[in-house]
Amino acid sequence: MAGASSVRVAVAQMTSINDLAANFATSSRLVKEAASAGAKLLCLPENFSYVGDKDGDSLKVAETLDGPIMQGYCSLARESSMWLSLGGFQEKGSDDAHLCNTHVLVDDAGNIRSTYRKMHLSYKESSFTEAGKDIVAVDSPVGRLGPTVCYDLRFPELYQQLRFQHEAQVLLVPSAFTKVTGQAHWEILLRARAIETQCYVIAAAQAGKHNDKRESYGDSLIIDPWGTVIGRLPDRLSTGIAVADIDFSLIDSVRAKMPIAKHRKSIDFWKSASL
Repeated sequence: MAGASSVRVAVAQMTSINDLAANFATSSRLVKEAASAGAKLLCLPENFSYVGDKDGDSLKVAETLDGPIMQGYCSLARESSMWLSLGGFQEKGSDDAHLCNTHVLVDDAGNIRSTYRKMHLSYKESSFTEAGKDIVAVDSPVGRLGPTVCYDLRFPELYQQLRFQHEAQVLLVPSAFTKVTGQAHWEILLRARAIETQCYVIAAAQAGKHNDKRESYGDSLIIDPWGTVIGRLPDRLSTGIAVADIDFSLIDSVRAKMPIAKHRKSIDFWKSASL
């Protein structure tokens, strides 16, 4: 049972399709499960609200954050009195040919607390997605959160900045990794990010076949600051949640025993050392 220095979180796994109502119904069920388990935060995967059959389909459903899709999810947070990490929402871009892949953090009163727009875009994605420019961190009942999205995972400097410049304690990585890249890199990259930042990592994953052309790897994970997997669904492809406790004393202990914040050298140091 969680003690005074810890708080429960949940990570979701689902197979989103090209049906906004069906995905909302699945998300609602997962929110209820997480609330029943005592979680203060539930993390949903990238593209939780919609996965199109073809590239560019997402542009048709892209919406502003005050539109009915996101407001429905804000209502879920309010009704369950729980924070939601909504990773990879199709937010309307600056023109009709572009959207933003936006990670929205909603508090337990249903208010949008923070938005992070995905910075690192794959080649295919960049044709219709605008890259974000700002690193974001926000305080919450489960610690200081550092939101990212999927492909960001391959760029460790973002996570370094979240830890050392923005003082994050919990890194969020909602994703829709492909089967091939997931099998090869998913868990090892997530555990590396946890170890090198001494943060918890919560990685909500899309899982299984969305349509005839697209399949996601699954394997939603919660990892502690020592790199140990502490939350995982028993079935890599199932829809459901896993729960674990964020232990603030463990964060403090790992960082005190191995004080990398004091030992790390800036890039400027290495440049001058090589002259």
